[in-house]
Amino acid sequence: MTDDAVPDLRASDADRERVAEVLRDALAEGRLDMGEFEERLEATYQARTYGELTPITRDLPAGGAAAPAPVSFSKAPVEQGGWAARIVGGEASSTGGFAVLSGFERRGRWTVPKRFNCFAFMGGGEIDLREANFADREVEINCVAVMGGVQVIVPPGVEVVVRGIGVMGGFEHPRDDGPPDPGAPRVVVGGFAFWGGVGVERKVTRAERQRLREQRRQERLERREARHELQRERREERRRDR
Repeated sequence: MTDDAVPDLRASDADRERVAEVLRDALAEGRLDMGEFEERLEATYQARTYGELTPITRDLPAGGAAAPAPVSFSKAPVEQGGWAARIVGGEASSTGGFAVLSGFERRGRWTVPKRFNCFAFMGGGEIDLREANFADREVEINCVAVMGGVQVIVPPGVEVVVRGIGVMGGFEHPRDDGPPDPGAPRVVVGGFAFWGGVGVERKVTRAERQRLREQRRQERLERREARHELQRERREERRRDR
């Protein structure tokens, strides 16, 4: 299956890296100047779907080949398998949280039940799903916050539905992260907030954030080296032309 057939399918880091490699080859061959290279590389790492990646290299040979051809991607089942392994069924490791003038948190490797109930009165709670397993493909988190707050953290790719009611309070919807990953669970956040709030946000794990930071650092080093190499080649060309 090509990228043209699934333009809305979410791209992986490996897909973005393949496009970046095509851009590096194009820079080395003189098909792109440094400004075009940097602009396209930035667009590559900001792209979330195959449809956003495809135009970046449409006018370039794939892998530096002589005949122009757009880069195509296969629908990788890795993410589906990853989510399937995290929908475990069975008993949950925690069914609720309770905070009165205090706080609670659920984080790390734990199993989210089909329905998780939590209550916060003049206190707060954090429900972190980034490393969690799920008892079912759809789970519900029911929050009651009275002069308190609850924060729900979900990983990218998970579908989130917010149905809570706020009275002098509110339920915060997460930012739009594009279509959910194939096979990812659905998280429904509901309940009631009075003089309080329930927030839902998407975050990557600390390890993933560190990996992305290192990847960006490596990209900066490679761009700098490519720029220096291009400058050396141009100086050499000028010397030969004299």
